[in-house]
Amino acid sequence: MIILKKALDRRTLLRGFGTALGLPLFDAMVPALTHAARTAAAPINRMAFCYVPNGIIMNHWTPQADGKTFDLPKTLQALAPYRKDLLVLSGLDHYNGQSLGDGAGDHARAGATWLTGVHPKKTLGADILSGISVDQVAAREIGGKTLLPSLEIGLEDSRLVGGCDSGYSCAYSNTVSWRSPTTPLPPEINPRALFERLFGDGDSTDPAARAAQAKEDRSILDFVREDAARLGMRLGTSDKRKLSEYLEAVREIEKRIQKSEQPNELAAALPALDRPGGIPPTFEEHIQLMFDLVTVAFQADLTRVVTFMIGREGGNRTYRSIGVPDAHHGLSHHFNDPAKIDRLQKIDQHHVEMFSYFLGKLKGAKDGEGTLLDNSMVVYGSSISDGNKHEHLNLPTVLAGGGAGKIHGGRHIRFKKGTPMTNLYLTMLDNVGVRPERIGDSTGKIEHLTEL
Repeated sequence: MIILKKALDRRTLLRGFGTALGLPLFDAMVPALTHAARTAAAPINRMAFCYVPNGIIMNHWTPQADGKTFDLPKTLQALAPYRKDLLVLSGLDHYNGQSLGDGAGDHARAGATWLTGVHPKKTLGADILSGISVDQVAAREIGGKTLLPSLEIGLEDSRLVGGCDSGYSCAYSNTVSWRSPTTPLPPEINPRALFERLFGDGDSTDPAARAAQAKEDRSILDFVREDAARLGMRLGTSDKRKLSEYLEAVREIEKRIQKSEQPNELAAALPALDRPGGIPPTFEEHIQLMFDLVTVAFQADLTRVVTFMIGREGGNRTYRSIGVPDAHHGLSHHFNDPAKIDRLQKIDQHHVEMFSYFLGKLKGAKDGEGTLLDNSMVVYGSSISDGNKHEHLNLPTVLAGGGAGKIHGGRHIRFKKGTPMTNLYLTMLDNVGVRPERIGDSTGKIEHLTEL
């Protein structure tokens, strides 16, 4: 048998009629008898940051025991299937989220500091000033290896001008991603636009153009059918199965997006809101669809860096589906009312349940010899702990995923008082081969993430 050291290009795209579609990692992309073939294709390490606003009821979040013997508290119970894949991290702070003489505005400072560690300038004007966020530090170094250096997504319409919190610009509250100290990146909230950015020709995201395209009784995958068929002839049995499963996953997402754009009674019954076409009528459908798109983007290696704002700071979304009609931000000022605390905990738990859905998608997606969850680092948390007091210390933080073998989960780690949250980010960057001198107020890398 003749064995060639040729392989399918890792960045192969299916093409047709102006459409380009990325692919997951195939066995055929690993050259035979090469070093890469002997090291499980040198797995790619991805990063995602999922943000929840307005703080957390901490006594239902923080495990009592440290190390491997911890039990998941009430709010984190939905993560039980992935217990071995996650670290619950306690004791990490954002000192620069505090007022430091600037008075009120904790929600704005929370959003601005979460990924930067920099105290933002208090201003309502165009002279906003924060810091470069960790996702963009990573994107600068590893973003060139993918079609999109990073993705910034969210669930709520977010303007970056005007005032939103006690003399602070809305830019601070409504995004967590900063390309530079003066350049905030707005999150994309429309699944249709995100899908077209990932898989479409990218000519236009105009609502009228997208609506016209949705009426066409064909999928973008039909455009690349012939190219996929030719590619299938070059693949082995295992890769053909992966190709089929991958294309079906993309097709299913597209069907769900098209369905969400069609008028329905539930959407008509909702309050009049300025909602771009393509956004599902419920919070649960919206967030799960966005998580599906992130999963496929990771699987196709279209990006390796994602930020996801599950809510914006000071946001007042209601959660009637779980029996909580109260506005989230207003409820976070509970003044120790047991009934309000109970309802707020239900919101915290519901958010974690949605995050558990994402971990399940990553866990179920094969990636080389492991899964996407094995080869990812996913941070979930908030930049406020006690929402009633607006505390920026001992922040609620979960780190999920194996980091391509560089993180060992199944533990609750409690760091010493005063440890900057940015030390975690510095460690994560090191794990993807990016080594800046510092991130915001970081003082060095943290320990124990790799200890068994």
